[in-house]
Amino acid sequence: MNILLIGSGGREHALAWKLAQSPHCDTLFATPGNPGIAEEAELVELNILDHVAVITFCAGYDIGLVVIGPEAPLVDGLADSLRDAGIPVFGPNRKAAQLEGSKGFTKDMCAAANIPTAGYRRHDSKISALAGLAEFQPPFVIKADGLAAGKGVIIAETSQDAQAAIEDMFGGGFGDAGASVVLEEFMTGEEASFFALTDGKDVVAFGSAQDHKRVGDGDTGPNTGGMGAYSPAAVLTDAMQADVMERIIKPTVAYMSAQDMPYSGVLFAGLMLTHEGPKLIEYNARFGDPECQVLMLRYSGDLAALMLAVANGQLAGAPAPAFLPEAALTVVMAADGYPGTPEKGGAIVLKDGIKAKIFHAGTAEKDGQLIANGGRVLNVTATGATVTEAQLNAYTAVDAIDFPTGFCRRDIGWREVEREAEA
Repeated sequence: MNILLIGSGGREHALAWKLAQSPHCDTLFATPGNPGIAEEAELVELNILDHVAVITFCAGYDIGLVVIGPEAPLVDGLADSLRDAGIPVFGPNRKAAQLEGSKGFTKDMCAAANIPTAGYRRHDSKISALAGLAEFQPPFVIKADGLAAGKGVIIAETSQDAQAAIEDMFGGGFGDAGASVVLEEFMTGEEASFFALTDGKDVVAFGSAQDHKRVGDGDTGPNTGGMGAYSPAAVLTDAMQADVMERIIKPTVAYMSAQDMPYSGVLFAGLMLTHEGPKLIEYNARFGDPECQVLMLRYSGDLAALMLAVANGQLAGAPAPAFLPEAALTVVMAADGYPGTPEKGGAIVLKDGIKAKIFHAGTAEKDGQLIANGGRVLNVTATGATVTEAQLNAYTAVDAIDFPTGFCRRDIGWREVEREAEA
């Protein structure tokens, strides 16, 4: 079958790389893509906001599956339009994508379905939110309700900082995403990511990972979209994963179905591993970035066939997802200035003999030269028998890349590396 992949980042490059390996994939198209994705797929120009244009392309090129990588087209309802046209699509409909599109919606769902999460309050005005701070103790967690490119969460140590964050959100600092906010109880513990696939009825686990949001070593500096990740996250034990499935994932799928908005696609649960057990921080309605990169390096099955089974409501008949036993670790190479204003145009030279998989995130080509064209630019991804070995292999590859206007964290995977050293 022919497949259309939508997206342009490192996540989509990883998906393209794995989809292209499927014996079920005849021609893989991608829009808008990037130079790395172009090595796996035929790039096409489509306005994904023009649903009719996307449907027309799918009809003209006999597309048998559309894979939507990023969250914005899901929240915009592209999956609805494709399904209405009879085109199989991997990704939830607009109403179901509210699990990512509205943090308040997800918190209300948790309350209704008795899913463990932090205590919260929703506020639709600045005056209400400022007054609502009195219900919480520092540090304060303030979240923009809508999509904010992974940057709409502020942890404020003082009430003054919390007030400033609320002023910023309602003042337009996060665009429309900050038109309403969620105030949350601060949870302590270690964070981990858990993934599951569902067709709205059946659910299967799809691996774990741990990412690093802060820009600097030692988890310092502002939050980013993610500076690196590793998989599996051993801290999320088999017993914990079973608990997450029973107390978080399955109740979510059941609730969404009961509300006549069945969820189809990948559920990405951001978890806090508290002393009371795993609790849901938030949901994403698509694969994580950069978590997807390490998952795809470890996944040993036919991704196209599995995604088609999800899209067609036939997950129960699909083989259980299988992963290689090796660990995978990815290091994000970002452009100077990120997560603020990144320096674009910096030259990148990928030397021969690099023993890692390099997924392109924010790259472009100019006059035959690979250049930086975004904040997060490359995802240098390697495997190893342990996380420690995967880390060594990834950083060996990083050091072989010539990218003078780029930088990276040097401690991705540090928690697990420390645990392995103590074992």
